[in-house]
Amino acid sequence: MNEPQEPGASEPGHWVPRPQPRRRRRWPWVLLVIALLLAGGCAAVFGLFANEVSKESGKTVTIRYEVTGRARDVLITYSIWRGGDESRNQVNGVTLPWSKQVEAKGFLKGGTLTVTLGSEGGNATCSVTVGDGRSKTATASGAFASASCSDF
Repeated sequence: MNEPQEPGASEPGHWVPRPQPRRRRRWPWVLLVIALLLAGGCAAVFGLFANEVSKESGKTVTIRYEVTGRARDVLITYSIWRGGDESRNQVNGVTLPWSKQVEAKGFLKGGTLTVTLGSEGGNATCSVTVGDGRSKTATASGAFASASCSDF
């Protein structure tokens, strides 16, 4: 009886290799791992950002407004952001020096200090110092001159 043989098997000493099994593709798995790493990294960065925002919004900061110089009949306007709301205040007819200290809490903290000299002129310097070390100053001289400290 003759059994069917693989081609080339009838020759003595000749070996015929078997067909290799099909190789699995690795690139979909590599892409999946990269996508998972990117998603995890983004989640970690977002978590750190959310934590910092939460800490900053709960932090209380002391803000000191100060106006010095030689002037009378000065108009002082100052505003402050507290917890997302702005409050504006105005003091009229001030003789320098003048100062005010307030506390702000919330994500938005800061405000503006503006000094406007009266008809008699003079000179004035406004300064704002925030508890974390930031400060702004500006100077005005002459009748009806203004100086403004903002972006702190």
